[in-house]
Amino acid sequence: MDFTCFLDQINSLDVNLTNASYKLFLSFVLGSAIGLERKHKGQRAGMRTFALISVGATLAMLVSIYIPQVYMGLKNGDPGRIAAQVVSGVGFLGAGAIIQSKGSIRGLTTAAGIWVTAMIGLAVGSGMYIISTIATALILFCLITLDKYEKKLHIIWENKIIRLKLGSLEDDITLYKKLFEQHDVHLSDKYIRYDYTQPVTIINFMIRTKGNTNFIKLFEQMADINAKTLSITLTDEVNN
Repeated sequence: MDFTCFLDQINSLDVNLTNASYKLFLSFVLGSAIGLERKHKGQRAGMRTFALISVGATLAMLVSIYIPQVYMGLKNGDPGRIAAQVVSGVGFLGAGAIIQSKGSIRGLTTAAGIWVTAMIGLAVGSGMYIISTIATALILFCLITLDKYEKKLHIIWENKIIRLKLGSLEDDITLYKKLFEQHDVHLSDKYIRYDYTQPVTIINFMIRTKGNTNFIKLFEQMADINAKTLSITLTDEVNN
């Protein structure tokens, strides 16, 4: 098979062994590229997950095109039926990538990546090779370059929890609020737990902060507010 014949085969509107194999391979490569970036960021969903999603979506599109052509003799049947189920069904995978743990939410970007990778698979399955490749490049640009740009400009707000343990029963947090404002830390909410037997007060400050916040200096000034400060920790979970 010469190169011209190969191009005709992979660009054919009919599903054949050559274009189906090419679409599955291209989908595998594009999905793996996005998964590699996610794994590099420490996410559980990595190359295997994204490659499977992309290849699976491509296979779904191929089946959508193949069934009307072969079993119904239709050249322009409705290939969108199975593909539409992929669009909605992949949402379950995305939801599984989102972790909610006591006030902290993670995995939103990975969930979005799962959804858009499925769309890339559908695009490859429908023969949109250049478009799907461009989309993959844009996604990688978004995940890699924009992330670095946001960190460089310190425009990323992170959700954190400052856990303050006091060796007394306290309910006035006015001074802590003023201190947070001085450090450009936004107080979203607070949870207070009292232990009357010791006595001990545990205050969980739910905050939004930028990546350049000096927590060491902040914690030193927080400790100076109350002489009975036992500990100050930074965490992602609320201690009830």
